Amino acid sequence: MRLTMYTDFSLRVLIYLGTKEQGKLATIQEISDAYNISKNHLMKVTFELGKAGFIHTVRGRGGGIRLADLPENINIGTVVRKMEDDFHLVECFDMEHNRCPIAPVCGLRGVLGKALHAYLTVLDGYTLEDLLFNKEGLREILQPL
Repeated sequence: MRLTMYTDFSLRVLIYLGTKEQGKLATIQEISDAYNISKNHLMKVTFELGKAGFIHTVRGRGGGIRLADLPENINIGTVVRKMEDDFHLVECFDMEHNRCPIAPVCGLRGVLGKALHAYLTVLDGYTLEDLLFNKEGLREILQPL
């Protein structure tokens, strides 16, 4: 299973925000600079993170973004499910577009389905707080003085 860059960037934004003092705002530019990621990409990501309820956005001068909840309440499996556009590991997972001639008798779909379930189950066992176990080290890298 491979996550899209979109989900990767989403997780990075949440990690960045998790390193900030609770309630402190960060700007998209700040995050863009920290990760060397396009600001335009991050604008799309933060919009979706806001729509999904993971972050709050504050508009206007002095505005920015911050976590909408405590890191221990943000489940990584939930984030991945909300941010990924599909989980079609192989063609037969997409019933509408499946053209594989062996799909009706093939065992691969079942095996990969179990693997995907196991993957998501592992992610469900972690929160953003778990990813921030070395918050000071992350701050040193992401928010240098």
